[in-house]
Amino acid sequence: MRVVSVEMRDFRSYVRAEAVLGEGLTVVYGPNGAGKSNLLEAIYYGCTGRSARARNERELVRFGARATRVVVALDDGARAHELTVGYEAPAGGERAVKRMSADGAPVERLLDVEARPLLSVFQPDRLELVKGPPAVRRAHLDQVVCAVWPARASVRRDYSGVLAQRNALLGRIRSGQASDATLPTWDRELAVRAIELRADREAAVTLLAGSFAEHASELGISGAASLDYRPRSRAANEDEFVAELQERLPGDLERGFSTHGPHRDELAILRDGRELRVYGSQGEQRLALLSLLMAERAVIARERHRTPLMLLDDVMSELDATRRELLAEELSSGGQSVIATTDLAHVPGASAASVTRLRVADGAILSEALAA
Repeated sequence: MRVVSVEMRDFRSYVRAEAVLGEGLTVVYGPNGAGKSNLLEAIYYGCTGRSARARNERELVRFGARATRVVVALDDGARAHELTVGYEAPAGGERAVKRMSADGAPVERLLDVEARPLLSVFQPDRLELVKGPPAVRRAHLDQVVCAVWPARASVRRDYSGVLAQRNALLGRIRSGQASDATLPTWDRELAVRAIELRADREAAVTLLAGSFAEHASELGISGAASLDYRPRSRAANEDEFVAELQERLPGDLERGFSTHGPHRDELAILRDGRELRVYGSQGEQRLALLSLLMAERAVIARERHRTPLMLLDDVMSELDATRRELLAEELSSGGQSVIATTDLAHVPGASAASVTRLRVADGAILSEALAA
């Protein structure tokens, strides 16, 4: 699935604009503040129905406007498709209005639409994936599981639902509003889903490990880079997991929530056995993030025969010439990629005929031919 173009209306800094992407590498260039990051965000928003940067969608609406709309045109090689996201910010006591559609038909979630591209995003604040808390890495790993095996997406949702029910019961027992008579039922339900979720995560890390180490070595991380999934539970089956829950029940009742299970697991990103979030420099953490994203792209392409579209914002500025060459070569080897940069010279091969170049200036997106 290829993104042909993205059309924006009142999105961030754009009044009206359209960008036509190339089949391979597209380089978006222009000065700081011109709107390069906004264009990448619009592509992501139009394909997923959510922002990779903003927590409040009101931030996406251009200052002075009430609503925004993004339309993404796609091509799967056989037919054209279109994804649309419209958002109207609340005014007064009104509620925000958001509408999404796929090929003209309303949908609740674009993430459930088969005719949409898979995406992978690099932006500076995503370093939180390497140096942030375990919850960030758990959530990301669960997203990888869903991307590789879409049918397993329900496992994480089911686990979260049962966990919420067990936590609610623990809270009521703690306050004396309920008995523990039904707790064994929820323990068993949690155990079933916990074992499944742990197995999915372990399988995903096993698939990623080799490719991650290879990309890390190519990008120049010194030492041996590795991934280590660290589950809290050592249970070999559901009965053993239930036993672990029962051992921790006094503490859970004291706190009023479940302290044991996959929601407390960790994905460690290591170099020579030491965690990069603690012992890695900013540059090493940046390379580790790139290596992880490239590994995920390779695994998804192999397992699903669909190469994710990569959106890379400000990725080249802190890489040396050798690493820029390696990254550009990798991105040009297959699939679609969009790189935002302030300087075309930072992207090796940007002048090649196979590369699409878009210049962003004064709220407009111009192809190189139009800009000449």
